[in-house]
Amino acid sequence: MLVLDAALVVPTCAAASGFDFLGDSDLIAPPIMWSEARSTLHAALWRGELNATHAWASHERLVEAPIALRSPRRLGEEAWRVAEELGWARTYDAEYVALARLVGCRLVTLDGRLRRGADRLGFVIGPNEL
Repeated sequence: MLVLDAALVVPTCAAASGFDFLGDSDLIAPPIMWSEARSTLHAALWRGELNATHAWASHERLVEAPIALRSPRRLGEEAWRVAEELGWARTYDAEYVALARLVGCRLVTLDGRLRRGADRLGFVIGPNEL
């Protein structure tokens, strides 16, 4: 099982090979991932980095992505603890870390800041580390 964050999911939705590089792993994400990914896609459209056809196609791939939504009852509490432990002001990224911690799996991200900030936990990795 792998937790995926929006920083990884957005470019994966735009890639021709999609989620194939993740193999047969069960893929999960907290509820915030869909909002962040959708917002990132729309912002890229708004800035002119994506045309409407590509942005909408990526959005459709997001909707159909083989990622299960997971929202354990203690997710908010754990995200708060993670943010405190790592010295983060906001709990957005902490939700991904908290979910991985609660279900006992790795978090895969392309977000270098998140990766460096949670490195000492030992379960936040980049896709090249799979």
